[in-house]
Amino acid sequence: MVKHELPELPYPYNALEPHYDEQTVKLHHDAHHKAYIDGLNNAEAKLAEAREKGDFGLVKHWERELAFHGSGHILHTLFWESMKPGGGGPATGKIAELIDRDFGSFDNFKKQFSAAAVAVEGSGWALLCCNPTFGKLEILTAEKHQNLTQWGVIPILALDVWEHAYYLKYQNKRTAFVEAWWNLVNWDGVNSRCKCTCEA
Repeated sequence: MVKHELPELPYPYNALEPHYDEQTVKLHHDAHHKAYIDGLNNAEAKLAEAREKGDFGLVKHWERELAFHGSGHILHTLFWESMKPGGGGPATGKIAELIDRDFGSFDNFKKQFSAAAVAVEGSGWALLCCNPTFGKLEILTAEKHQNLTQWGVIPILALDVWEHAYYLKYQNKRTAFVEAWWNLVNWDGVNSRCKCTCEA
């Protein structure tokens, strides 16, 4: 069975300063993201063992672990790719047109996305997703990593609002972290992931 591995960051640990501090980026990537990969590998191994033994007594537990850790790995990878040094500013390219179409303006989108991020209960994410079924962009939140989503959506922009994502620099000031994060958004990456799946 092929094991999942921690992907390297697309930039140095200190590259997102001053908006995202080096210490947090290193801890977040090397410890927290890695823990989801370890949990994902363990869940897949346990499910493989269950199939070999024909013993599915704990299948509910290990499939929940698979969903939690697998979603954590996927969303963390997207989170790192959603930022870049010197990023931020208004959306550009095709995604800018789609944001104007589906939210009325970039300012409307930014306000809604920020409000969604700040309002996440407990630990979770704010996500911009393409919904090919509806042919439009959606802003969704995810509690933990896998709850409150829609089937079939494709996340193209992710903001991690678990406390471990910002607590060292911003402490309990999630709103301040969300505001700072807008200076890092990698719109080129968002455009590369969108691939016109949001068009009706």
